[in-house]
Amino acid sequence: MKTQIEHARQGTLTPQMEVVALDEQVPAEYVLKMVAEGKIVIPWNHLRKPKPVGIGKGLRTKVNASIGTSSDIVDYQAEVRKARAAEEAGADTLMELSVGGDLDRVRQEVIAAVDLPVGNVPLYQAFCEAARKYGDPNRLDEEMLFDLIEQQCADGMAFMAVHCGINLYTIERLRKQGYRYGGLVSKGGVSMVAWMLANKRENPLYEKFDRVVEILKRYDTVLSLGNGLRAGAIHDSSDRAQIQELLINCELAEIGRDMGCQMLVEGPGHVPLDEVEGNIQLQKRMSGGAPYYMLGPISTDVAPGFDHITAAIGAAQSSRYGADLICYITPAEHLALPNEEDVRQGVKAAKIAAYIGDMNKYPERGRERDKAMSKARRDLDWETQFQLALYPDDARAIRASRTPDDEATCTMCGDFCASRGAGKLFAADLSEAKR
Repeated sequence: MKTQIEHARQGTLTPQMEVVALDEQVPAEYVLKMVAEGKIVIPWNHLRKPKPVGIGKGLRTKVNASIGTSSDIVDYQAEVRKARAAEEAGADTLMELSVGGDLDRVRQEVIAAVDLPVGNVPLYQAFCEAARKYGDPNRLDEEMLFDLIEQQCADGMAFMAVHCGINLYTIERLRKQGYRYGGLVSKGGVSMVAWMLANKRENPLYEKFDRVVEILKRYDTVLSLGNGLRAGAIHDSSDRAQIQELLINCELAEIGRDMGCQMLVEGPGHVPLDEVEGNIQLQKRMSGGAPYYMLGPISTDVAPGFDHITAAIGAAQSSRYGADLICYITPAEHLALPNEEDVRQGVKAAKIAAYIGDMNKYPERGRERDKAMSKARRDLDWETQFQLALYPDDARAIRASRTPDDEATCTMCGDFCASRGAGKLFAADLSEAKR
């Protein structure tokens, strides 16, 4: 079966492209053209057929939520509940990143629980299984790795983060630059680096990249080029090791695209705000406009418990400058395995950030909702305010918890409501304007 990009190159508008065009309110011909050029991807899988979601140029910035068990906490039903909570909160895609318990079971149950495109990181299960089988993850056999990638695609993965850009050359760059303040923070990345050093071998995902592409192509699964050397501290941002991996991933994105596979590029982790725009420009230029999946980016290192906010600040900037997919961060980041409420808060913060970025990226079509909200607030039209809110139930609940004596106002100002006072002062002018 053909992939979305292969269909597009032949001029065939697929049902998935039509859904994306309708959802984004852009011409179907535009989606067709951008998919053909590799500037829009639609995470898909012939066997599962998830909800079509477009990621890329000219489309709304999407938000991914990541869930999964750990070696300390294995609760399959909790992961299912978190998956559903993410979908209800508005996540566009979901990543299942378990490293504890029965990894096949949790993956399959999460996929069955939602309509979202679901992705994963195959290295997690590969190294977990090698550790269980041999007592040493560095004894992972590359055939076992490729078999797992095939198995996970067959289970319905719509996109897959594969760490292809780590190779012996990038490790040498890491060595030569001395050290990092934050070290290595990618579980898949550090495991692959350890495997390469222990076995004195090249990364098989890089060495046999065409094999990775051919497996994912069979299912029309998007290949997301994993960011294994991403910065885990803002002082490591844009160092030589990270940029070297980004360069390789951008080259691989071009190769994979030419082979007929849908491609994403990942990056960059912790990034100070003054480097966000440059990082995105660099990725877009080097990859030929491949969609960029931003992990975070976390904009300061000193706010544990509030990293959904530090990441939302970075995400809004990222969206504004051209990022296409944002990976949410929860309040539990750096502290604990997220629970359901953490997932909800993480998704909501990231969705609001993406909205803020989009209204600046697309000002000609992105600010009418804000204008309508401003008028509703001016006119004390509470019902319209709720209807326009990104999260109406949350807004209603806060107002209901502190009911004012005068229903026209709120308990913030009460009798001193500025909007009501201004309305009285300029009643005639407002009446004329409404006509």
